[in-house]
Amino acid sequence: MTKRLIARLLLAVALTAAMASCHSNEANYKAAYDKAMEKRREGVGAEEMQRIMAEKTRPTMVVNGDSVRVVTMAANVTADSVSVAKRYGVVVAQFKQQFNAITMRNRLRKEEGFPSYVLFGGDERKYYVVVKAFDELDVAVAFLKSIDRSVKMKILEPQPWIMERLTK
Repeated sequence: MTKRLIARLLLAVALTAAMASCHSNEANYKAAYDKAMEKRREGVGAEEMQRIMAEKTRPTMVVNGDSVRVVTMAANVTADSVSVAKRYGVVVAQFKQQFNAITMRNRLRKEEGFPSYVLFGGDERKYYVVVKAFDELDVAVAFLKSIDRSVKMKILEPQPWIMERLTK
């Protein structure tokens, strides 16, 4: 029995070493992320997970009769001039690494022509990609409602939302 266990452990170590030597790609990152999320959700029932996800994406404000998620947070502009940021930004992605956020911002600028920028902050200390920003909330909501027609590339947020940026 112990020889089998040792053999399995050696096999697992060999497979791990072989996989570590492979070059990473987007599919590998996605698989690792999904596996980590599954592990994070262990012990959480399906109903509880639905409540958590519903709360996370819950609309927080009604503007002109539309319920939209507007999150107010302190965030700083990164890798861009502060003058590009406005009070309300439509967030289409969030990342833990600045490189990923800047890459998406660059794609939105080059492929779509949007004046995108990256913000860093919030309680989760993440990088938020803003596709377009506005001074008026109702204009931001109108853009958010038409985002499927405006932005052609894949949006990473399941439901894009509006960030109201607190300034000092």
